[in-house]
Amino acid sequence: MAKTGTGQPVSGRRADAERNIAAILDAGTRLISADPTVSVADIAKAAGVGRVTLYGHFPSREALVDAVLDHAVNVADIMLADEFIETAPAPEAMARLLRSSWEVLDRHRRLFLAADRTLPTERIRQHHDRPLQRVRRLIERGRRDGDFRADLPLSWLVTTFFSILHSAAQECEAGRLEPEEAESVLIKTMLSLLTVPAEFPQP
Repeated sequence: MAKTGTGQPVSGRRADAERNIAAILDAGTRLISADPTVSVADIAKAAGVGRVTLYGHFPSREALVDAVLDHAVNVADIMLADEFIETAPAPEAMARLLRSSWEVLDRHRRLFLAADRTLPTERIRQHHDRPLQRVRRLIERGRRDGDFRADLPLSWLVTTFFSILHSAAQECEAGRLEPEEAESVLIKTMLSLLTVPAEFPQP
């Protein structure tokens, strides 16, 4: 087995690096979700690594926030897997998806605010591509079943879902929307947008 200059097997060094990265991502998710201005030094300390080690994996705060956001979104996507969302009537499934999405987003609200301040908007959207495929499939199904409107572009409706969730987080952080009201507001807003307008026939 190949060894490093210190005599440590390469595989062992790789395992150490993977453990350090996992610890940094976990600590970053926890600390940035509590305080979006937390220092890199504090994250390194919470992860049990030195700043040099952290910067060896994530060379800038932007790179660290980017990786932490990706980690949080991947965990959220796993949590959003729900057979009810895949099989229930589209309006009920959309309400469930919004509740679950808001539960995750509210828990990590300040992490997403930190990402808004640090990363380009398009980069944040790219991180959400996989979860938003779940939204796309649901809206497509609702349109096929006649439950959701088909006179607006599908991509626009998916973008609106993404946008109102993040706007709700910003409104709650600014004190203009009570967190306990956000879930109901989100469901009413999105379903009112998706409902087939009575005065317009479907294409």
